[in-house]
Amino acid sequence: MSYIKRAIEETIQQLSETFSILLITGPRQVGKTTLLQKLASEENKEVKRKYVTLDDPDARYLAKHDPSLFLQRYAPPILIDEIQYATELLPYIKMSVDSSKRKGDFWITGSQAFHLMKNVSESLAGRVAIIYLLGLSDAEIYQEPSLPFQVNEKHLMNCLSIKASRNLNEIYERIFRGSMPELYANRSIDWETYYRSYVNTYLQRDIRDLTQVADEMQFYNFMTIVAAHTAKPVIYEELAKEAGVSSPTAKKWLSILVSSHLVALVQPYHNNALKRVVKMPLLHFLDTGLAAYLLKWGNPEALEKGAMAGAFFESYVFSEIYKSYLNVGKEPPLFYYRDRDQKEVDLLLYQNGTIYPIEIKKSASPGKKAIKNFSVLKTMNIQKFNQLNSLKVNVGTGCVICLANDLLPIDENNWCVPVWLI
Repeated sequence: MSYIKRAIEETIQQLSETFSILLITGPRQVGKTTLLQKLASEENKEVKRKYVTLDDPDARYLAKHDPSLFLQRYAPPILIDEIQYATELLPYIKMSVDSSKRKGDFWITGSQAFHLMKNVSESLAGRVAIIYLLGLSDAEIYQEPSLPFQVNEKHLMNCLSIKASRNLNEIYERIFRGSMPELYANRSIDWETYYRSYVNTYLQRDIRDLTQVADEMQFYNFMTIVAAHTAKPVIYEELAKEAGVSSPTAKKWLSILVSSHLVALVQPYHNNALKRVVKMPLLHFLDTGLAAYLLKWGNPEALEKGAMAGAFFESYVFSEIYKSYLNVGKEPPLFYYRDRDQKEVDLLLYQNGTIYPIEIKKSASPGKKAIKNFSVLKTMNIQKFNQLNSLKVNVGTGCVICLANDLLPIDENNWCVPVWLI
């Protein structure tokens, strides 16, 4: 199986030279261990980084019951896989790095963040660089340069020169196949069999072992309902009713999916000038292939022609922009807008005191109608709402990400951006 170069490699190497501990977390099977093993193999030969996985029952037992002896047996520099199975190690790792002061001593991975992140923040504060790795981005699949998405002419024109165009069928083949590295490194793997195994492993090892969810099948049903709500605002009462659980349970279970990095919640943007904004977050399933499997879509053609084609397209675009920031070690500066009058802007990119509105349309020629809701943001520029300069927010260039064949201006302030440019 061939290795697919990851966009985050340079970020990892830089952080490993800055911090004593490097933690990579993210969903199962997105390539965390493969990535770190590849980087370890390219390190200076004098480093000789060891590798141990806590999937091994013997190593796990030692780590949990005698952490000090474990670190004598597996002295740094070391790569420890699946750290969530023995968080008892964390205080001893802290003592080790405080003593040695060496950078990059510990590389650790964790598939789930339910309890792990709390323990990490308590035990390793100031000593650990935390990196979130998701499935493959388009830049990684097609081996193109990976850049954080921006809405400005210079960035878009640059992308136009380094990225290859793709048609409707290619885009929906990508959406349907999803983002799991193994599905691209080994094309002979059956898509349905792969995702069936993935879901079973997730339910049995993470949900049952780490969260003590009483009814796995009910949680599976909830996952399916969440997949059907991708690209929609979160209404817990609605999710709870469809899943046959209480609203507090629906809220808890959705937080598990968010902690698993299977789902992202986009917070609404609001300030004093935007009085009628709703406070509900927007839900996006991050792996469109997994969502397609849960909802029983059988092939890309059926998905593209189906009732959820637009929602899947929107979640795919969001996940690509989201990953473009994670892959350079940055927090994605993404929000959305929705008000009580049902006016909505799919994404808002907030940078340096400026909001850049983004609409996402499954259309080859969206036209000016697609940007009509951008006008609601103009109230943020009215001075009476921004008497303090520190609170002033500008509205920058906007764009419509769509299925167009070329990068074209809609008007003097907005662009029509082909989806393959992101």
